[in-house]
Amino acid sequence: MILKDHPNLRTWLDDAFLLRFLGARKFDYDRALHLLLNYHASRKAWPEVFQDLKPSTVKHVLDLGFLTVQPRPDPHGRYILCLRPGKWKPNDYPFVDNIRAIYLTLEKLIQPEETQVNGIVILVLICPQPERVRRLGPGLLAKKVVAILQDGFPIRIKAVNIINEPRIFKGIFAIIKPFLKEKMAERYVLHGSDLASLHRVVPHSVLPQEYGGVAGRLDMSAWSRTLLEAEEEFVVEFCQPDPLEGVILPDSMLFEGEQAGAHEEDSFRHLRSQLYYCY
Repeated sequence: MILKDHPNLRTWLDDAFLLRFLGARKFDYDRALHLLLNYHASRKAWPEVFQDLKPSTVKHVLDLGFLTVQPRPDPHGRYILCLRPGKWKPNDYPFVDNIRAIYLTLEKLIQPEETQVNGIVILVLICPQPERVRRLGPGLLAKKVVAILQDGFPIRIKAVNIINEPRIFKGIFAIIKPFLKEKMAERYVLHGSDLASLHRVVPHSVLPQEYGGVAGRLDMSAWSRTLLEAEEEFVVEFCQPDPLEGVILPDSMLFEGEQAGAHEEDSFRHLRSQLYYCY
């Protein structure tokens, strides 16, 4: 299908690579091809995320401890990606660098066949600081993160557990939710400060102490080393000419996040005004 319909597309054609997309769409060929095209189209749509994308360019994010991956999977064979947005300070670097680090992590996680089958679990530990929420904006939240996780990457997100979220986050999620497919929206769970609620869906045996678990302290350095040691493979993948050059994509390839329009802007304008009164 690729060779016939998109002969100019510069993409890997080996079985291992294509199986990522087939598996993510339950071997529906048309949907798998659509996902593959979205995967490449996202690079053209958001060059600030994908230009010169390699681990060394996000070392400051890794050193800060913004994200890591637990060394052991849960009982369902799903690796756990831990995100700590509270580590980010707006004056240090743009939030888009965090998205770049997340994307590189997903690329590395999806390589083993086991992860392609079992999927991953995401844990987000939020530090309730309104000023940082104000600095994000609708473009980063709805158009980049949602599209990358849902429509532009061949990975199965089995659950997104939000911990310690402030009250305002429910308002933020209400705005993000329309961009999520129904099944994905159902996989977002807001636990607040109730770690017992988290432990009902993720056993404490595979959680670090920071999440009320018994698997030792959260180790930020091991995953950082894993990514940095894979520098060359990311250079080959992302620091090459545009794979879509000369490829004509159908109109339907536009990510839904690009269609938000005035309603989204009005909603975020109202949300930002409320941030000043929540605390």
